[in-house]
Parts: sequence; structure tokens; C-alpha cells
Amino acid sequence: MKHRRYWVGGFVLLVLAGAVWAAVGTAGAGTARHAKTDKITLQLKWVTQAQFAGYYAAKAKGYYKQQNLDVSIKVGGPDITPETVVAGGAAQFGLDWVPNLLATRDSGTKLVDIGQVFQRSGMTEITWKDTGLNTIAKMRGKKVGNWLGGNQWELFAALTRAGMNPSKNKGVKIVKQPFDMNLFMKRQIDAASAMTYNELAQVLETKNPKTGKLTKLSDLNVIKMENIGTGMLEDDIFATESWLKDKAHQDIAKRFLAASFQGWIWCRDHASDCVNTVLKQGPTLLKGHQAWQMNEINALIWPSPNGIGIVDAKAFARTARISQQFKVIKKAPSGAYRTDLAQAAVTKLKGQGVDVYGRSWKKGTVKVTPGGK
Repeated sequence: MKHRRYWVGGFVLLVLAGAVWAAVGTAGAGTARHAKTDKITLQLKWVTQAQFAGYYAAKAKGYYKQQNLDVSIKVGGPDITPETVVAGGAAQFGLDWVPNLLATRDSGTKLVDIGQVFQRSGMTEITWKDTGLNTIAKMRGKKVGNWLGGNQWELFAALTRAGMNPSKNKGVKIVKQPFDMNLFMKRQIDAASAMTYNELAQVLETKNPKTGKLTKLSDLNVIKMENIGTGMLEDDIFATESWLKDKAHQDIAKRFLAASFQGWIWCRDHASDCVNTVLKQGPTLLKGHQAWQMNEINALIWPSPNGIGIVDAKAFARTARISQQFKVIKKAPSGAYRTDLAQAAVTKLKGQGVDVYGRSWKKGTVKVTPGGK
């Protein structure tokens, strides 16, 4: 009995020692509490380009893997609606502009903005300098282009404020704009919609028919919706309310946001390398165009006054107000965004010494190349 007692005591000590080493191992691993890798899917708004560089970077740099996430990134296109994909369960997270999220929510599908990556609007309306159309008010009676399909509300708000009724073509002729800039380059429309990071670059990468040389910014009037007060929030990360009810899913969301934000921060500090990461995904548009786009996308994200991904309440309210004005939504939204998940991700990154604000970031100068090569 005496020997047995010592044997039992020794066994207990071994068990306790094992528990201690297990605890040490868990603390050192950092992600051991997420021993199971969670597989999730992100649905992009559009095709592969630097607009989504942060997510490609998060995957390439191993940030998702560090958070024990296996992330599939699905490209978008003209026939893909991210809200429908996420609502149907084919993806856990989606990217789109806030007005489209609000419209889907207003129709009964409860989507929630959990990460507002873009802090400001990239929408502009451009005209040729020699036309003298340098304000929205001067577009009265003119042919004004936009892609429509949910992309028109910032422009429509500006036209309405100037006394026109674009929804009914009163005071202005709205022309459905293709996904190229040919109508504008051929002067078949007086004004064209252009994102700072895409269509504006396409124009600059093309010869001005009047000069025979590449179009210059000095050849254009560039009217930014953000600067005239009708800018609306664009690329956000969203999920469904029902999916987020599960605490385990909230944990996944926090890890996904932290890794994604880290990807965007890497692209902020390593823009050239980030462009190469995007190019490895095989985008249609070439290196010169992607370099321009990366620079302009960073300008929409940085600085992030409240920390990357945190919704600016005033900007969200303005977006909702314009959406309601043009009957994108019938009633003012409630509960359409939450900040707790993004805040947790930002707090985690701050604790690791990561700059989540980008206050010192300065926009670079990118040389325009013919055809975006």
C-alpha cells in the first residue's frame, strides 16, 4: 500500500506536469484554440484587380492561415450579385457598395456591413476641359453617362441637387454607359462616370483624338462626388445576420477581418509588391493599370480615422439618406452595420504594434502607360 500511494502520487504529478506543458504549448501557439481550420468563401464585387488587393495579399502572405482560416476568393462579374451569393450560403462574406447592401436588406434579406474598408467614394464624373462643363449644374441638357444598375445614385443625387430629374430624364439625358470609355473618347456623350482607380486611368492610357497623344489630366474636368457632398460609401465586407448569430461564426468573422485588414495594411506599405501579388492572379488589365489602381485604392482607405474597417456613422447616414431619397430603399435602415467585430480585429492588430490608421500615408505618383501596360 505504501508503494502504491507513492505511485499514485507520482501519477498525479505527471498528469499535472502534462497539463502545465499543454497550457504552455497552447499559449505559445497563439491559435491553438482554433486548432480546426475553418473553410470560408469571400465573394468579390468584380473581376480580379487591385481593388481587391488586400484580400489576395492576406492569402498570399499567410495572414488567413495564421488565423486558421482557409479562404476561397471568388471573382465577381456583371452577372454576379454578391448579396445573392452570400444570402444563398455559397459564401460567408461578400463585398459590394453600401447602397446595394441597403437595397437587399430593405427587401427583407438581412445583410450586415461588418467591415467598411473604403472610407471615401471613388466615383467621379469627367468631361473634356474644352467643353467648359466643369460643374454638375452645367450638365443641364447634356448627355451624361453612367453604368446604372445600382451605380448611379451618387451622380443622380448631384444632378437632383442642381435642379434636374435624372430618374425621368428631365433636364438631363442619362445614357447607359458600357464598361469601357469609348463613348466618352469619341465625344458621343458629354460626361462620363469614372472611378478614380479604373475608368479614369483607362482614359489617361488612351490617346486624346484631338492631340494624338495620351490624354492628360489637364485635358479633363474631374468632378469627384466625395468633394461635392454626394459621395456614398462603397466597398464593404458583409455577412448575413443569421450566420452571425452563432458565436463561433462571430469568432471567424473577427479573425477574417483581422487578416484582411492586415492584407490591406501590407498593400499600403508595399504597394509595388502588392501589385505583383494581384498580377499573379491573372487580371485582364495590365501592370501599369494595376499600379495606378493600387495607388488610388489606397487613397480611398487611408487614412482611416477610426481604424481600418470601422464605419463612419456620418458617412453611413449620408449614404442611407441618398438611398432613401432615390427610393433605393423605402425606409431608413436600422441595424444595417455593426462595428464590434471590426473593432475587435483592429484592437488585436494594435496590440501587435500594427498601424491601423495610416495617418502618415501619402499618395504616390504613378506614371501612366499606354494601354496600361
